[in-house]
Amino acid sequence: MADELRPRERALRELPLAYSLALRLRDSGVAAEVICEYVGIEVAALENFYRIAEAKLAAALESDQQAKST
Repeated sequence: MADELRPRERALRELPLAYSLALRLRDSGVAAEVICEYVGIEVAALENFYRIAEAKLAAALESDQQAKST
């Protein structure tokens, strides 16, 4: 079943829960204040949290791509 998932979904499932949740909620249009409440951070830290989450996502996508090419 995991092979049937899109690369982004596979990568999101590899992330720590808080990062995956924050990205999924943001993509769904959930308000920043609500996302912060779910992941337990202050609103002022959210942009940096997203940067870390996106970097982790990019690394997971790259790892997935490399695994497919070997």
